[in-house]
Amino acid sequence: MRKSRVSTEAATTREVAKPEEQWREKLTPLQYSVLREAHTERPFTGEYVHNHSDGSYLCAGCGSVLFSSDAKFDSGTGWPSFDEPAVAEAVELRPDNSLFMRRTEVVCRRCGGHLGHVFSDGPTATGDRYCINSCSLDFAPAERG
Repeated sequence: MRKSRVSTEAATTREVAKPEEQWREKLTPLQYSVLREAHTERPFTGEYVHNHSDGSYLCAGCGSVLFSSDAKFDSGTGWPSFDEPAVAEAVELRPDNSLFMRRTEVVCRRCGGHLGHVFSDGPTATGDRYCINSCSLDFAPAERG
């Protein structure tokens, strides 16, 4: 697990705000490390890397709908990749210049959880590749009608 950055930013008021103690109780140690401390899970180890089911990907911290299976593609990077969020306002993009790189961090707007990064090398018309940690997501299968 790589540490991508340590947050030094001022606290932002979030719709879902909990003391760190409550986050530790709710999340697994890996989820806490990624969502609350902005670490990165190891590539090809996540539950949703090879998930091809129809449905929605939710924030594991707060349950906010973040991505649709329709936007998911296999990037070969080892993390679930999407070409766009399900709802643009569900995510917040921030500059991340840690580890001697210039990247754009993707954060859940509702709870502030670190999700991953977005890159401009995606293969679809959007040109974007949202590279998201599996452990920062939950999956809700599409209802069969």
